[in-house]
Amino acid sequence: MISLSTHVVDTAAGRPAAGVAVALLREGERLASARTDEDGRVRELAADLEPGAYALVFHPPSPFFRRVELELALEDGHYHVPLLLSPYGCTSYRGS
Repeated sequence: MISLSTHVVDTAAGRPAAGVAVALLREGERLASARTDEDGRVRELAADLEPGAYALVFHPPSPFFRRVELELALEDGHYHVPLLLSPYGCTSYRGS
């Protein structure tokens, strides 16, 4: 079983980014979408996914980064993929 969660942190403000639109795509088809909660999290964006390539797409309220897309290879287990965002940069990592 493969599942996916995420959260977005506004590193410039030093707090979670609430209300950020997030979508999970596979081969261009939207499988799931949500908005981050008050804690900047989407606790379960998707579950029961098949192994393969996916795109995790964020639409942050940023004057510069309008769309941040990460290509992921999901194989087995739970994946937590945070996005750290400021007006000057963004980064991600595989969390736990």
